[in-house]
Amino acid sequence: MVRYYTQENRQVRQLETLSGAHWIDVSAPYNMDEVTELADTLQVPIDFITDSFDIDERSRYEREDQAKLILVNSPLLNEDAVENEAIYFTLPIGIILTDQHIVTVSAKENPILEKFRESRVKNMDILDKKWFVLQIFEQNVFSFLECLKRLNLKRNLIERELYSSSRSKELRELLRIEKSLVYFVNSLSANELLKMKIKRTNFLDVTNFEEHSDLFEDIIIDNSQALEMSNVYTNILSGTMEAYASIVSNNMNLFIHRLTVITIILMVPTLVASFYGMNLEHIPFTDHKYAFYFILLFSVLLGFFLIWFFRRNRRL
Repeated sequence: MVRYYTQENRQVRQLETLSGAHWIDVSAPYNMDEVTELADTLQVPIDFITDSFDIDERSRYEREDQAKLILVNSPLLNEDAVENEAIYFTLPIGIILTDQHIVTVSAKENPILEKFRESRVKNMDILDKKWFVLQIFEQNVFSFLECLKRLNLKRNLIERELYSSSRSKELRELLRIEKSLVYFVNSLSANELLKMKIKRTNFLDVTNFEEHSDLFEDIIIDNSQALEMSNVYTNILSGTMEAYASIVSNNMNLFIHRLTVITIILMVPTLVASFYGMNLEHIPFTDHKYAFYFILLFSVLLGFFLIWFFRRNRRL
């Protein structure tokens, strides 16, 4: 799907054709013939667009003739996830800069770009391509931070459930959060390296623009903060999983220990009764009319003695 936009009175307006458009948004579902025609019209390599559709593409930038490509990973809710898949995953946003246009490419509908389409970004200006790219970077980092807060809140709620239950459902949810954090750590690390390299090489040519340069500095700082948060949450979650595994193992050992003690307590009276179940002549109290009650009483007393013994030694 190829959509064309321009901006009038601080509001983004969609156009029917390329004529008069400043921002072109390409997302799935897309027609390859339409994409090829767009690449030919804008005189950009077709690889710039197709690479952006690859969900495993790494964050990077490159230049060919007058066209520039920036690929930056962004977080996306995994709406079709099954039980063992991550809650969030990362997807690249391709940003292509030409002399007259800026093109964004995404394999799926991205909430970050939707904010721009709905004019919900403060001080947005799609006519200033450099500023527009920096604002996409900024909203991308904000999206990471928001997703991290949601994951941390979800982790806290699951931990509370784990204190009162040992169901595998909570463990599966923690595992999904852990997978999401792994995606975030890798993507934020790659994005940070990308932005630092863009700054060092002045790829966006914003060094001489104070407002642009200050915004870029803030974006790099926010990205570092998001990366630090991801690492902290990952470490906390790893510690939680290890601690819970130790608790489960300890509870299992305690249960087996108590079961063993109970088995011993029940075994001794059963042993006494089994002796008197033998078909022999010279068993004590064979002819006594109260023999059954004596044996029963002796077995019960022996059982209580074992209970007292184990409790005294803190084994039960």
